[in-house]
Amino acid sequence: MLMLLSMSVLGTVTVYYLGRKGWLMLHQAVGITLGALNYQNPNTLLSTNALLWKNLTVNKQHLLHLSDRQLRQLQAIDSKVATYRHCQQSLAQQNITAMMTEQQFVLHKLLQTRLPEMLASHYHLVSVSTSNNKRTEARQLLQTLLDNVEQRLESLVAQMENTHLQDLRVMKQYLDSHDK
Repeated sequence: MLMLLSMSVLGTVTVYYLGRKGWLMLHQAVGITLGALNYQNPNTLLSTNALLWKNLTVNKQHLLHLSDRQLRQLQAIDSKVATYRHCQQSLAQQNITAMMTEQQFVLHKLLQTRLPEMLASHYHLVSVSTSNNKRTEARQLLQTLLDNVEQRLESLVAQMENTHLQDLRVMKQYLDSHDK
């Protein structure tokens, strides 16, 4: 009887040990650190202190009166600027110096100068104004301006992608013409 009891205890401990070890190895294989994974709900309100700006220069104080939608839109603009700059850097690494178009110049001016000015003006208007009509109009104007900046940025990124695609088509046509 003692032998049967000791075998069952030893078997249970072995199964538990190997099961736990296997579970930990599975997590390690897929790159998950146990206890370190934190879920963040994408629908929660954004905190201005938690936002990181990689490409935009904005004063965090000017973001205090922005709506959640506007903060998310600014984050989207920031990530699109990263894509745009990555495309430009890849051209520079290939020693291709592209002429700056008027659209690129306007976008650069909007992102570096006008966007921080717009946010500052909105912040001062909303924090100082006592009229609800002026606050509402300021929010609507800022939203329109953010939409405009995002649309311009998307247009330039699409234009750069089309240029790269056209270059590939030209190279394919060149190679196909020499194969015949």
